[in-house]
Amino acid sequence: MAVFVALGAFLMTLAGGWTAQRVTDRRHLVLGFAGGLMLGVVGLDLLPEAMEAASEKVYGVPRALLLFVAGFLVAHVVERLLAVRQTAHGAEEGRVPQVGLTAAAAMVGHSLMDGIAIGAAFQAGGAMGATVALAVITHDFADGFNTYTITSLYGNERRKALAMLFADAAAPVVGAASTLLFTLPEELLGSYLGFFGGALLYLAAAEILPEAHHDHPARSTLLCTVAGVGFIWLVVGAAG
Repeated sequence: MAVFVALGAFLMTLAGGWTAQRVTDRRHLVLGFAGGLMLGVVGLDLLPEAMEAASEKVYGVPRALLLFVAGFLVAHVVERLLAVRQTAHGAEEGRVPQVGLTAAAAMVGHSLMDGIAIGAAFQAGGAMGATVALAVITHDFADGFNTYTITSLYGNERRKALAMLFADAAAPVVGAASTLLFTLPEELLGSYLGFFGGALLYLAAAEILPEAHHDHPARSTLLCTVAGVGFIWLVVGAAG
């Protein structure tokens, strides 16, 4: 049952990626919306889940928050190191394709965890499984949208963006199937969500949103960002 439901996440992820590539003539609006989606996912979905699953304190600070900050810093350090390396090889400093691929790979890892969450929830009961599946399927549209957008933003070829999109779409199915063999400990899942949330916030705040307003500092772009956050709020509220 869990694997069958995960197929819905597969289709929804592809729908998100298809939407992102179809509106390239409004790139600033796409990026503004993507930034809002990412901000909403981090603040309204990932971080609350991480805090619930990994709330034990390490020297006075919840583990989830420590890993959240660590994820932000690691994303920043990795991007700077890759940019410096590119400059050292004679290339003009700018967006490094490897950063986009790394970020997309992290999205794939997150989708894999989504599939594991679906499988574990169905092991706990049908009602719990249905609730988690609804949450995953609805926000996987945003995952697909963001995966394609991030990969393309950093200058990767369309075929690579599509490859990462398909990997992101397949990941929930693989994750759900894997729960037939094992279950991920809740504490480990919470730690991962905290770290991933920090990295995702860095991409949204330091890369996606500034790029969205770079050439088109329009009110419509800002409204798209707010709409992205509002969309995730509705998804989280409906799932809860």
